[in-house]
Amino acid sequence: MKLCFDKERAVGYKSPSQIARVLSEDWASRNLFCPACKKLRLQTAIDNTKVFDFVCDSCSETYQLKSQSKPLGDKILDSAYGPMIDSIKRNKTPNLFLLHYNSQNYCVENLLIVPRYFLTLSCVEPRKPLSVNARRAGWIGCNIVLKEIPVDGKIPIIRERTFVLPEIVRKSFDRFRFLSEKKYYVRGWTVDVLKVIREIGKKEFSLDETYVFDEQLQKLHPDNKHIRPKIRQQLQILRDKGYIEFLSKGRYKLT
Repeated sequence: MKLCFDKERAVGYKSPSQIARVLSEDWASRNLFCPACKKLRLQTAIDNTKVFDFVCDSCSETYQLKSQSKPLGDKILDSAYGPMIDSIKRNKTPNLFLLHYNSQNYCVENLLIVPRYFLTLSCVEPRKPLSVNARRAGWIGCNIVLKEIPVDGKIPIIRERTFVLPEIVRKSFDRFRFLSEKKYYVRGWTVDVLKVIREIGKKEFSLDETYVFDEQLQKLHPDNKHIRPKIRQQLQILRDKGYIEFLSKGRYKLT
């Protein structure tokens, strides 16, 4: 894997956005590996494919590339809000590669993979509709709110121009793959409670400390009127999967 784009690929392009798109997609086609299996290269999607940019011809996982010259912040611009929500509910979202590059030398600074099963309703927010004077008046886009995704779902591949070993990336990717088998509302709850545990910021924590977040979870799941029983249910799921350990009544430990 190389860090820098092949700037020759953008000869003839004038727009900075077009140059960035061509160079980042070309770099990705030559350097990205599949985090879901041992395939060393991904296949570029056929022209006019709207949902994803790359596919693994071994395990069939799909991937979308989002690249930007600014450091990755709290939000990533995405496409239409309605179709995104629908794809989450149907478990059809692609995995996301999030690429941060240096616009001066066109080299990669950071690269993350967000597994598709960490993309839940809680991390998608609608943007303002386009004005009545816009070509697509009323169209509503969306943002992916990265701060609503637990750290477990933001897996580094390149961190500050330093490569992470592929076997470590794949191990992290596989760790929560059981979520991909769950209905969207089930994995949504699991991911949100996992995020709560991470926000507590301690290896050992209590049930009461998770209850501090019940108002936050209520806002994310307004149709559920039994927040605390749901928290306990998700802790049991995470315990059964080996991600947390039961210590004593009301006390747990991250494994």
